[in-house]
Amino acid sequence: MSILPLGDAAMVLHLDGPVDAVMAARVQAIAAALRRARVPGLLDVVPAFASVAVCLDPAQAPPAGEVAEALAAAAESARPSGGESARVVEVPVIYGGDHGPDLADVARHSGLAPAEVIARHAAGDYLVHAIGFAPGFPYLGGLDPRLATPRRGTPRSRVPAGSVGIGGAQTGVYPLATPGGWNVIGRTPLALFDARREPAALLHAGDRVRFRAVTESAEMFAKANPRIAAPPTPRGIEVLRAGQFTTVQDLGRVGHRAEGVASGGAADPVALRLANLLAGNREDAAALECTLTGPELRFEADAMIAWGGAEAAGLARWQPLAVRAGQTVSVGALQRGGCRGYLAVSGGIRTARELGSRSTCVRAGLGGLDGRALRDGDRLPLNPTGMTAVGRWHVDERALPHYSVAPTVRVVPGAQAGDFEALEGNVFTVAPQSDRMGVRLSGRLPRRGPARELVSAPVVPGTVQVPPDGAPIVLLADAQTIGGYPQAAHVITVDLPLVAQLRPGDTVRFASIAHDEARRLLLARERALGLLREGLAQKFH
Repeated sequence: MSILPLGDAAMVLHLDGPVDAVMAARVQAIAAALRRARVPGLLDVVPAFASVAVCLDPAQAPPAGEVAEALAAAAESARPSGGESARVVEVPVIYGGDHGPDLADVARHSGLAPAEVIARHAAGDYLVHAIGFAPGFPYLGGLDPRLATPRRGTPRSRVPAGSVGIGGAQTGVYPLATPGGWNVIGRTPLALFDARREPAALLHAGDRVRFRAVTESAEMFAKANPRIAAPPTPRGIEVLRAGQFTTVQDLGRVGHRAEGVASGGAADPVALRLANLLAGNREDAAALECTLTGPELRFEADAMIAWGGAEAAGLARWQPLAVRAGQTVSVGALQRGGCRGYLAVSGGIRTARELGSRSTCVRAGLGGLDGRALRDGDRLPLNPTGMTAVGRWHVDERALPHYSVAPTVRVVPGAQAGDFEALEGNVFTVAPQSDRMGVRLSGRLPRRGPARELVSAPVVPGTVQVPPDGAPIVLLADAQTIGGYPQAAHVITVDLPLVAQLRPGDTVRFASIAHDEARRLLLARERALGLLREGLAQKFH
């Protein structure tokens, strides 16, 4: 057993031994013990194949040594539930045909007839080792070795929700329509993930799954996933022009990473918090996150607004502005030095909460407006407060973020830091494929030895993963919860907004820092925000 930091806002306990049913029981017992332990600042407990991570609020959590002691105590006290039978979930599957386009390929690879592939797959007794990759996605062990088939050479850009696939020695089910490279042999009408359900994920680590071959009926998928009419939208904001990629974001979701749900929320949470404070809101109110080009909005009620983050053409930054009913606000192109800006509105954007948050996760179809970016003609509900700013004042520039096209970003070591040459001294360029899941960097981080096979383990925003091509990826707010790539480093919480504001073509350097110093910097930032919060509370009525 080993206990390692996972950046400066999480820790992970790794267990030694084969990844089997015994290991799964140990992992689940430790995860349950940690949930009972009530570590101060605990946000989430994330079990994986042979590890358990705890995600923390660094401003409230005790020092890393005390957290490590709590992890060790939980591991020592945890006892797998001997003799208790796991929950068994039966999953009906329509094999082959349009729902299983790769069934013939699996059959050829295994040397079996398609009917025998179906029979063997449906006869298996599968264990859910972990939930990750996408919300509700189960990593299942127990596949008949004869059916093991390499992943597709070219992944599909879209795999339909409910698709049952084989990837190497594992099988699983895609809960949502996502890109994917597994061999699809069938599809289930069951909704493996539904944010309107409690719990949202149908399967959980430790469950047993049995597939049952069924014949499709015309109404099967419609009955399994009924459409719910959206309620009428109250007065608020009309979207005249949506901008390039504008979404509703708050500070994200807490307590759902074990279901494979990303924390999400603002990619630059400091800019969102400041914009909300300047609009007279709580820091966690939902606002608009705009990327590269902002929207044009017509307000249907009086409001206070504030813009934060990257500079934008046509809108002053870091100050409150009164808007009258019928007035149009236009946010032009975001200026170089940042790619994301935040428009906070007094009272906050009042879209429905899903899993405790209004934040939009497009990949999961969660939050915001139907889980998507804004479109021309959309209407956003508000909760008008009548808030106005008192007097003439401004915020001290020293309290505001300063972005750069070539920042030096501080990192702490990752679990596989020793496998690579040092990050320091290299200059990386931001690649065009970057998004809210992660900033992809061009340039190669050399290995110190041959690549080794890793068991997938928890990751968090800020984790620097290194895929086989050697080009690092810095994970951001919408990143997956479990990853199989080596972890070379973790960007510290204080500097993660600098990474979130990078745009393609910008460059970044890395500099190592001690965990204690990362915590000191974070606590200093929180103290500064606290002083600003207290000062601004007197500026509105």
